[in-house]
Parts: sequence; C-alpha cells; structure tokens
Amino acid sequence: MPLQDHFHPPISNRRQWESFHATWSTQIMRTLNRRVLPASYFAEAQVHVGSRVEVDVATLENASGPGISTNGGGGVAVETWAPPVTTLVMPAVFPDEIEVQVFRTSGGATLVGAIEFISPGNKDRRETRRAFAAKCAAYLQMGIGVLIVDVVTERHANLHDDLIELLEQSDEFGFPTETPLYSVAYRPVRRPNQDRIEIWRQPLTLGQSLPTMPLALRGGPTIPIDLENSYIEVCLDSRL
Repeated sequence: MPLQDHFHPPISNRRQWESFHATWSTQIMRTLNRRVLPASYFAEAQVHVGSRVEVDVATLENASGPGISTNGGGGVAVETWAPPVTTLVMPAVFPDEIEVQVFRTSGGATLVGAIEFISPGNKDRRETRRAFAAKCAAYLQMGIGVLIVDVVTERHANLHDDLIELLEQSDEFGFPTETPLYSVAYRPVRRPNQDRIEIWRQPLTLGQSLPTMPLALRGGPTIPIDLENSYIEVCLDSRL
C-alpha cells in the first residue's frame, strides 16, 4: 500500500493522527525487537504530544514535616528535599515526541539510535521547528544515529533543512528543491583527522511506496527500517 492522498496525515482529525503515528512507532519497535536487532539491543517507543506535566515535589513531601522519620515498617524515611523558590523562569518550547529509541544492553542500557516521526506540532512555527532540530543535533553530537520521517502534508516546512541551518552547514547538505515530505538518515562517524555525519536524503511522494532507510547504531551495526511494510501493517490494523 503506497502513501495515498487519503493520508492526511493519514487522517484529518489531530487525535486520530497522533494515535496512528503512535501505533506506527510501536509497530516498528516490535519489528526491531522480534526480527532485526541483535540480542544485545532492544527498542522502545516513546510518545508524548502536547504540554508536559510534572509531579509537584510538594505533593511528595512527608506529611509529618521536614526531617528524618520512621515509616510504618520501622525503616527510615528520607526527607524529600525541595529547592528554594527561584525568581528566574525562562520560556521554553519542548518538541512533540513520537519516537523509537534503540538501546544497547551491554554495560547498562545506552541509547544508540533514534527514529523520529515528525508531528504537525513540530512544524507549526519557527520555535518548535528549532526545538526539534536542536534535539536531533544533540543526538548527533553524542554519536547517536538518527532517522527522521516526515509525512505531515498540511505544513510544508522541512526540518532537515532547519537542522542543516542550525549546524551552520552549507545549503548543499539540504534538499535542493522544496520537499515537504521526506525521510533522512544520519550516521555520525568519528575519524582521527575529521569527524563527519553521513546523510541519506529521500524525498517521499504521494502514491509511491515508502523506502527502507538505514538507522546507524552508535558503536554497532547499521540496520534497515522498512517504512513501507510497517505502514501497511498499521493501515490494515486501523482499517484505513
């Protein structure tokens, strides 16, 4: 099943769009864990769209007040520490996360690769585009391989080009023409004389099959990510 015009993005309802892409990321995670990744690796799907809500530290404080007290089992309960109130509160933009993370288990779970599905919220204004590009840049600077997939049809910004601009690289590394739908893979490589990032750019076109893209795992192999078959499975499961 190729990418069709009904894929908008593939559904016009924003909540359904988020659900579809969360399922897509989960499908890729399952395929990686069952058939692709070596035994010393595992994948996890991470989905968080919209505002972040953190637990208020005050709700975790011991009701009996500060200090060390004994709990009901006779052990020692450690006081929950709260920082002083700050007068500096800086505005921030946190990018939407529809992501598959790959970890290496040897020596403790270590993030070695990430697949990023771009959301409409990632593309809707300059601040969110820059926040997404900064996240990808941070991964690359840690030597983590990244694959981004952009099938958002309602907004035409190209976040690969934004990443190239953020890294202060020349236009030759961006797409040569306006490309609103695309997938790009990045492999950071350390060399004695010069570090580099290898790039695979792939425009996507409505009505054509999705490609198989490389995902380079830090310190490990480069694995294939079959976007077409995983997309077909999700469409069939969702009856789209």
